[in-house]
Amino acid sequence: MRLTILGNGAGGPFHGRHYTAQVLQVENHYFLIDCGEGTQQQLFRNKVPYDRFQQIFISHLHGDHVFGLIGLLTSYCLKKRTKKLLLFSPPGLEELVTHTARLCGIVFPYPLEFVAVDSSISQQVFENKHVEVWTVPLNHRTPCSGWLFREKTRPRNIRKDKIEEFDIPFTLIPGIKAGADLSLPDGRIIPNNALTIPQPLPRSFAFCSDTAPSDVVVEAIKGVDVLYHEATFTEAHLAEALLSGHSTAQQAAEIARKAGVKKLLFGHFSGRYLDAEQHLVEARGIFEESCVAEEDTTYEVGV
Repeated sequence: MRLTILGNGAGGPFHGRHYTAQVLQVENHYFLIDCGEGTQQQLFRNKVPYDRFQQIFISHLHGDHVFGLIGLLTSYCLKKRTKKLLLFSPPGLEELVTHTARLCGIVFPYPLEFVAVDSSISQQVFENKHVEVWTVPLNHRTPCSGWLFREKTRPRNIRKDKIEEFDIPFTLIPGIKAGADLSLPDGRIIPNNALTIPQPLPRSFAFCSDTAPSDVVVEAIKGVDVLYHEATFTEAHLAEALLSGHSTAQQAAEIARKAGVKKLLFGHFSGRYLDAEQHLVEARGIFEESCVAEEDTTYEVGV
């Protein structure tokens, strides 16, 4: 599981920052999370295989999280995409896309499926063979959903030396990786734990932007390996954070500490800050495993 930060800015492309967008890779599957203006450029810059997106998750309909989406969907038209694309968001995204497409004369040659989620509850909204995706209720000025990605338990790893020792047929390997013992022609039973090594622990990632501090978030994301939580302001601008439905770096760190996460990445910085040094000082004063979500950087989740 690998997370690439494409943008960490809020409200405008200030100081060279880009709008919110992230890519989560789970095995060979790529998920796009939010799609602010300029996301396509960042996808190219980071050499992300964006034509492999099959699901896009939009947290809410504020422009700095969604205004890059029409451009991306239109690019798929030019590339003659045919694969279905699922778009998850609170209600309203389908209306935004379909009305814009009508006004601009865009005809999508591929199926678009809109999944309107209830941003007030935590519920599973998607799964494939590798991962489950859950909503995280956020506390913002408009319906807003975070996204929790939980990896499913992976198969045990079979020992190569045991394949050779017992001349294990290829057809039996999937069953052994799933936990089966091995029956030999001479009647011996080789227990599974002698053939395999334990599978890695499932990994998890939570995306929480935009939101004021919320105990509901704490409950939804407990124990995740990596939490991305917005930190739009520092404590010097706490009053503005309260008014706008955002968080400070210190508040983000408090959420991480309460939830018992392993690592906090924070971003969504207001344009008033030239850098995030004060954010980092405030966050690490509460939660040591706090880091700035640096643009054009890929982080391993659960290592």
